[in-house]
Amino acid sequence: MSVFILLLVLVIVVFAVKDIRISLISRPAFKFFKKVLPPLSQTEREAMEAGDVWWDGELFSGNPDWKVLHSYPKPELSKKECAFLDNEVETLLAMLDDYQIVQKDKDLPKEVWDYLKVNGFFAMIIPEKFGGRQFSAIANSTIVAKIATKSLTAAVTVMVPNSLGPGELLLHYGTKEQQERWLPTLATGEDVPCFALTGPEAGSDAGSIPDSGVVCKGEFNGEEVIGLRLNWSKRYITLAPVATVLGLAFKMYDPECLLGKEKELGITCALIPTDHEGVKIGERHYPLNMAFMNGTTYGKDVFIPLEWIIGGQQGAGRGWRMLVECLSAGRGISLPALSSATGHLCSRMTSAYAVVRQQFGVSIGQFEGVQEALARIGGLTYSLESCRLMTAGAIDLKLSPSVVTAIAKYHMTEMGRTVMNDAMDIHSGKGIQVGPNNYLAHGYMGIPVSITVEGANILTRNLMIFGQGATRCHPFVLKEMEAAGMEDDELALKQFDGLLLQHIIFASTNAGMAFVHGLTRSYFAKSPVSGATTNYYKQLGRMSRGLAFCTDVAMLILGGELKRKEMISARLGDVLSHLYIASTVLKRFEDEGRQQADLAFVQYSVERNLFEIGQAFDGFFKNFSNPFVNFLLKRIVFPLGNHYHRPSDNIAQTICEHMTKPGVFRNRLTHLCYVDDNAGTGVMEQAFAAMNDTADAFKRIKKWQREGVLNRNASVEVVIDEAVEKQLITEQEGRRLQDANELRKQAIAVDNFAKGTL
Repeated sequence: MSVFILLLVLVIVVFAVKDIRISLISRPAFKFFKKVLPPLSQTEREAMEAGDVWWDGELFSGNPDWKVLHSYPKPELSKKECAFLDNEVETLLAMLDDYQIVQKDKDLPKEVWDYLKVNGFFAMIIPEKFGGRQFSAIANSTIVAKIATKSLTAAVTVMVPNSLGPGELLLHYGTKEQQERWLPTLATGEDVPCFALTGPEAGSDAGSIPDSGVVCKGEFNGEEVIGLRLNWSKRYITLAPVATVLGLAFKMYDPECLLGKEKELGITCALIPTDHEGVKIGERHYPLNMAFMNGTTYGKDVFIPLEWIIGGQQGAGRGWRMLVECLSAGRGISLPALSSATGHLCSRMTSAYAVVRQQFGVSIGQFEGVQEALARIGGLTYSLESCRLMTAGAIDLKLSPSVVTAIAKYHMTEMGRTVMNDAMDIHSGKGIQVGPNNYLAHGYMGIPVSITVEGANILTRNLMIFGQGATRCHPFVLKEMEAAGMEDDELALKQFDGLLLQHIIFASTNAGMAFVHGLTRSYFAKSPVSGATTNYYKQLGRMSRGLAFCTDVAMLILGGELKRKEMISARLGDVLSHLYIASTVLKRFEDEGRQQADLAFVQYSVERNLFEIGQAFDGFFKNFSNPFVNFLLKRIVFPLGNHYHRPSDNIAQTICEHMTKPGVFRNRLTHLCYVDDNAGTGVMEQAFAAMNDTADAFKRIKKWQREGVLNRNASVEVVIDEAVEKQLITEQEGRRLQDANELRKQAIAVDNFAKGTL
């Protein structure tokens, strides 16, 4: 006992006496930290510093304050935004024939282009004083999602000018003169923008772009001025084939020091009219059969004045910072909107098809294999919409949460892919026959396009989510890195010492609480609510502790190597991501008044997130480099084992019951899905309603067939007539059944084409 007390006193003295602590703990740790500190390129540093830490910081803290989550305002549309959806958007959707657009014309009709321009679809983010709509992020997202349920081509065409593009960059960084010159014409559609970043040799690694702008003297408007001689070659540029103004990213050089002492100024963005001498709009791309405009642009020795740099001369070298911050906003609005649209469309149409389509005399929705896939569609759709709402809501709080938007981009596009694959599996042959009545085919083709935008998902998961998250969201790491980079070593050591002490307390607390919560199954963890979702908050809080502790251990042991151990870091990123997605689900459930009908969807979503968190931790423990540390980490985070499981079959079947019945809940789940009465979606909905209305009568028909009262082998039409003849049903009932059956046959039919017409 005396030995233990002596050791305890020794530890207290070492940590309590500053000089002793610095000599024995902080100085060696500081040297070690500087040694293992991962090297950061300039582009990485700017990306790390860009954007805001938001709810992701709470999740990384190990002790998220759920009251803070609930305090965020519920994202809602204004009256003018609702009116735009009910009028202009509805009118647009009625104008769109997506089969004609994609398979025949390979473009939007002229009248649609004109309608988009005249009615401000390209001006949603532009302030009213410049003639724009000045809509919120949630309105922007909702409008794009609604359009995407009818036409992905139209949605992308609307999406791009309102996300990453000249408009966004001008609003945040443009000079007053640039804003007054360009924003009014962008708002009216007189000018159509595109933004050129990606080239043949540089995609996600923007720091390696070979495109250059060299400061020199040249002639502009008859005068000799200082400007830039540009050379570029870009591809995959959406709207490039029809653009009148080109946003261009390039590396800026000043070899003659005409602007100052710096010869390499870094990535810069400029705005150039496409009719400017030397600007070339090249050939068009055709991304996976989608008809939205996408293509190439290039230029050789194109001279522009310095005033065309976004932000003027002050914007020189600031392009990467601009792009990272604006990409964050785009990731939080555009791609989540497309993914959520996939969920709305697939949930509504697949639930209807599961009722309408029959095999072995019953609706396929009664087969448990189909129910498993349909429940996954419904559960993921609830998650998708929850994530869309909360992420766009963050942008409306005037935040640019780069980690959160990277999570939304990666996981929502992947969830959208899963939803679409399940919908295609259930639709089977109907899903693969392209034609005017196929409402899934173009979305299925477009899914991989979303996944490649703004960096392929592999990069987003392996580098961006955890790479930025671990540094930006951690309460101490970024500050410690800044201390390590200070030139005055003694001053840096003093600053590092204070941070290190806090960091040790932080890590120890998380380790201890993670272990206690693991032993008690989070019984004593905090929750802001009572009832069915109480335990979910407790479990997520427990996993937040585990994430914070495992992150500290990984960074301590691997140091700079963690940057290259992408399989390891990505799993910790998955934990953070599923903590965030589950948070959005619980937030939505509270915002919408804890609707009882939603509970099964909440349970499915959060239990799936917890299961994925458990799987990510298992992969992390099994593959961490040090076996002893593996064992120790697992016993701290899961002392009684990992007991998270996939959602139960009962929850899945409850979801299917809600989805396959007409009513308020199904309408709320799929409220963004546009149903066209003159196309396949309208026919399917009519058949769905008719089959539900006549379900009891058809059950009686089946019963009489089994009993031998009616012919067992005759067609449905003949059996209905037989039931009328035998006065088992009235003539009116017979007509209703025949009409419902006719609608059913129309709904499950696929498009056929005469030879030579395709």
